[in-house]
Amino acid sequence: MITLTDFLIVSAALFCIGLYMIITKHNAIQILIGIELMLNAAILNLVAFGKFDKINNGGQIFALFAIVLAAATTAVALAIILNVYKKYRTIDPDKINALKDQ
Repeated sequence: MITLTDFLIVSAALFCIGLYMIITKHNAIQILIGIELMLNAAILNLVAFGKFDKINNGGQIFALFAIVLAAATTAVALAIILNVYKKYRTIDPDKINALKDQ
């Protein structure tokens, strides 16, 4: 049987992997994937703790809203990344140092 501790260990591992991807930041897509992994770790915690709330299902409902928010954030971030790529021909955050009009 899968216990709460198992869910928390998987969630902590996902969060650490996402944090590592953000810290190493080779390109903007990798940063976006790292943020999504961290959000998924938080959502996994919500669902795991929501398992104990049999009456209101508060964790599952809040996780559903978090998933919708993460999807909207990803769509906006990808649009921004595509516009940055059109202008600078790179998605490496270290090479993009001037985001103002010239």
